[in-house]
Amino acid sequence: MTGGGPPQAQGDAASVDDGGGLDRLILDDNDLVREVAGPHDRNLALLEALTSARIDPRGNEIAVSGPAGARARARAAIEALLQRARNRLPIEDVDVRAAALGNAAAAPGPAAAAGDAVAPVGAGARLIKTPKRVIGPRNSAQGAYLDALARADLAFGVGPAGTGKTYLAVAHAVELLLSGAVERVVLSRPAIEAGERIGFLPGDMKDKVDPYLQPLYDALHDMLHVDYVARRIAAGDIEIAPLAFMRGRTLARAAVILDEAQNATIAQMKMFLTRLGEGARMAITGDPTQSDLPTHEASGLADALVRLQGVEGVSVSRFTSADVVRHPLVARILERYERDASARGAPRP
Repeated sequence: MTGGGPPQAQGDAASVDDGGGLDRLILDDNDLVREVAGPHDRNLALLEALTSARIDPRGNEIAVSGPAGARARARAAIEALLQRARNRLPIEDVDVRAAALGNAAAAPGPAAAAGDAVAPVGAGARLIKTPKRVIGPRNSAQGAYLDALARADLAFGVGPAGTGKTYLAVAHAVELLLSGAVERVVLSRPAIEAGERIGFLPGDMKDKVDPYLQPLYDALHDMLHVDYVARRIAAGDIEIAPLAFMRGRTLARAAVILDEAQNATIAQMKMFLTRLGEGARMAITGDPTQSDLPTHEASGLADALVRLQGVEGVSVSRFTSADVVRHPLVARILERYERDASARGAPRP
């Protein structure tokens, strides 16, 4: 597209090739340039390192220079970040990496390593709006998972830590509650220590079990104001409870989540799955390789994934270390553990 083309829609970018290895992305919204560039151009500096292109913000345009392949990767990554900015989604380091690696897969070069591809989020991505933030997928795996949560009555999210399985499931449950699609949210976890014995915990029952459930509180507080969460918990509209508390109940018209499901036994998993009542939606999340059950006890998550394969109304979304959206070192750590497990013949996630 050249500078003499048709006028751009609000926030659209016109790409101008000036020749000599320089491209210019021209926008009519300076705020978008600032959002993509980040504080002190931090995002663009990271994008330069990932694509081997030079990127310079200049008022209402972004100039990209360097070899043709590097420029193509950088331009496509910038377009992906612009889409996040148009959707009013935050742009963090992990989003920059996802955009750069996703586009590198389409245009291979020295910046891309085998297996690193993570598709950037496009205009059709499903967004969840909560009182404190807008939540959207950061890669193609998360996008498919959000679609599965919206479509299936029972959705499994399976894979390593840091891939957003629980966070997105909670976001979907919050969306259902705020829209009136369900009457309450029920969040549960097995109350089991992660490889160590904590011993006696003081206080009442809530004091004893809350440490196991804190990640669920953290996710809720990231989307909803603390006083609102407290009021809805007091009213019974939001319930956070250990898995053992679910026996004998029927969970109707509720968004139900079982987190850390690899620590549920087969009997517990069957019990929980059969709590599903009329008008309810259920999400099960966990990592089969991280079970804290005794070595002789089979994981209910692994069993359910085999037993429920192909059942109508059930979806399974699988994540790998390539989908990690925490610190990039987490992905590299997980890859090393997976490689060593494979060398020993141990099961992979």
